[in-house]
Amino acid sequence: MAKALPAGRPIRRRPMFGLFDGDGWAWATAKASFWLLVIIMVLGYVPDRAYYFVVSRTMDVGLVLWSPVNLCPPENTSVMPCPVPIGGVLPWQASPAEAALPAPRTSGVAAQLGTNLLYIGGTDGTAASATTYITTVDKGNFGAWSEGPALPAARTDAALAIVSGTAYLVGGLGPDQKPTDTLYAIGIDATTTKLTAWGDTVIGVTPAAKLPKLPAPRSGAVAIAVADGIVVAGGRGADGKVTGTVWKSTLDKNGVLGEFKEQPGLPHPIADAAAAFEGSFLWVYGGADDSGPTGYVQRADYGATPGPTAEPGEPPATAAPDVVLQWATLDAANLPAARTGGASYSANGALYYVGGSDGTTSHRELYWALPDSNGNLPGGWKHLDATDLPGGLVDAAPVVTSATAILIGGRADGAPLATSVRSSLAPQEPFFRLGIAGVTVPGLQIGGAIGVQLGYLASAGVATGNFVLLVILGWAFNHRTEISAWRERRKIAKAAKAPEPDEE
Repeated sequence: MAKALPAGRPIRRRPMFGLFDGDGWAWATAKASFWLLVIIMVLGYVPDRAYYFVVSRTMDVGLVLWSPVNLCPPENTSVMPCPVPIGGVLPWQASPAEAALPAPRTSGVAAQLGTNLLYIGGTDGTAASATTYITTVDKGNFGAWSEGPALPAARTDAALAIVSGTAYLVGGLGPDQKPTDTLYAIGIDATTTKLTAWGDTVIGVTPAAKLPKLPAPRSGAVAIAVADGIVVAGGRGADGKVTGTVWKSTLDKNGVLGEFKEQPGLPHPIADAAAAFEGSFLWVYGGADDSGPTGYVQRADYGATPGPTAEPGEPPATAAPDVVLQWATLDAANLPAARTGGASYSANGALYYVGGSDGTTSHRELYWALPDSNGNLPGGWKHLDATDLPGGLVDAAPVVTSATAILIGGRADGAPLATSVRSSLAPQEPFFRLGIAGVTVPGLQIGGAIGVQLGYLASAGVATGNFVLLVILGWAFNHRTEISAWRERRKIAKAAKAPEPDEE
């Protein structure tokens, strides 16, 4: 006689390829995490992308860490890699003939004060000049030069630092071709908004206060503007020998420079070097010693020394001024080649050195490096053939205005120049990138307040639409039985309306 089979265990649902128990906590947690991410994406990330699509030139969708497909705008030129390496610049372009100096000059310095671009001093190859040429600059563009306020005395091979809107010309060779110890200042008159005259007194201070003199004559030194004053390093003394002395003049509460005080000296005496202040570090690189051009890179920590601690009940001790703390060198950080007389500048956290001479030949290479927060150069100095100068250039005057670097004057083949060259410091990012985990697409780039407001509207509209979709999805998941019944009714009604097939 047949027997009925015993009842088996109920079959439990195993979603996600059998990895989870359909009625367990693990599956519930996985679903909750998934929907949390969906909510964050549709209510946070997607509206954010909608805003930047309106106001930005490009928009990233996803995380584009690496991309095998990159399309760069023609402004970057076809000779540049795409994307341009971090710190890279666009190829140098000659300025129009209308922007040439009135006369050839070399070994002068350049500065921007407000909308005024200045070329100061220098030499025509025979004698030092007291002339200051000025022009108006706007977003890296400038026109014809004219003569501005003259220096009290001719200067060439001087250093320049701009502190709190005042330009200070430090030392340099005088009319007799001997190093000097003077400081001259020029700024913007607060009342007329025009350039003041050059002088050896502090600008805008009543009663008049004299600028300090250097402790000893110097030419070919570097002057580095820091937050509270000026640091002067290296150069040649009255005997013509290269020195490693370092001095600092500190601003007082009235903005008056105090007497120069000696700081820790350079490990390698140097003249005609490049210098920059990045983060909390002073950088001096390139230049020449008594044996000729060098590639040394010298770096100093700069900051406050530990001051005295006030006793309980006493007023706090006055903070000591920041000082040069300690210099260091590292052979691995040196320039790729010995150079002197090159143009240097810093921008966007990078150090640049362009042109210069190896002692016999003028060069056209541009090198740049990216210091980290510890004062190291982890990637060393970088170079691209496409960013070299059109020709060798020595003793040009560099200035950075807006996102443009400009080299004014200098000499090529031993002859002073009146021309200038310029390069954009802001290459464009690819307008389309197709990466493994994301894509960059062109945006609308609507500028100004209108673009911002349209961006907000786009973001709010997308967020509202996504919220409505989430509400509909939530209701549908919570009423699956009713939706299934509705679908069945639709199928039955559709079948009832279907025509009967013709019988033969």
